Amino acid sequence: MRIALTGEALIDFTASEAGTLAFLGHEGGSPLNTAVACARLGQHTGFFTQLSTDLFGERLMAFLERNGVDTGFILRSSAPSTLAFVERTPQTNRYAFYTHGSADATWAPEPLPQLPADCRFLHFGSISLLQEPAATRIADLVSANAGRCVIVFDPNVRPSLIPDLAAYRARVANWFAMADLVKLSDEDAALLAPDRPVDALAAEILAAGARAVIVTRGGEGATLWRAGKAPLSVAAPRVQVVDTIGAGDTFTAGLSVALLDQGVEHRDQLAALGDDGWRAVMRFAATAAALNCTREGADPPVLAAVQAALAQGDNR
Repeated sequence: MRIALTGEALIDFTASEAGTLAFLGHEGGSPLNTAVACARLGQHTGFFTQLSTDLFGERLMAFLERNGVDTGFILRSSAPSTLAFVERTPQTNRYAFYTHGSADATWAPEPLPQLPADCRFLHFGSISLLQEPAATRIADLVSANAGRCVIVFDPNVRPSLIPDLAAYRARVANWFAMADLVKLSDEDAALLAPDRPVDALAAEILAAGARAVIVTRGGEGATLWRAGKAPLSVAAPRVQVVDTIGAGDTFTAGLSVALLDQGVEHRDQLAALGDDGWRAVMRFAATAAALNCTREGADPPVLAAVQAALAQGDNR
């Protein structure tokens, strides 16, 4: 296991047409999407969560196994599965979540699981940090592996689940301080720091201890910040967008997969990686995310598809 992820796994019910009550179910949840993307991109990946024994939990377990994700550390519970309902709009996606008392929200392993010795990246974030006892045990798992794994944090802010944004922002500052690599979207940044430019937020995150901060801007690409260096931006490949669900998760997965390919296995190597290396990492992640957007739902590409798209772009 080279990459480990912890957090929610849920069923996304996507509206078949805006304004209707007709929904189609898809396996989802930001950490689950990222885990599947990492596995499809060729890295041995494990998932640390708790799944229900209900019909949705069985579907989630089978989906992970079918995609080659290591499920050996997943706990099972009779608590219900988390459900999310998604309505796509031309600008963004609207969500309604049903999480209270769910299996993933009540993940509380005792003792904490031990990550395999060859694990190099540990991802956390998203709505799992809004539910107890899972939020506390996730933070415990991250703290226990600080300095041993590269800690990746993606807040994946969902304002419909956050009754007090001011209190949430204070909590996010603590999670930033736990991370070595922070990836967030421009929408996340606007919610977390509404009165500040994004470069000021990036500087604050770096000052808290992160080695690298990446902000994605959808079809406009992404920008990297590192301490003492100029920002580095890459463009997003132009594709026919069918759906943006899972694009950010696929981008995050692409970062870890490409960083491992660059030989990055420790947090200090994030700062040592040069501009050319980082540019290659971000191009890989952006291409993987763009390919995800060409299909409905979170449907990350396989490694060969990303490599082919990159090669095609280089030959233009």
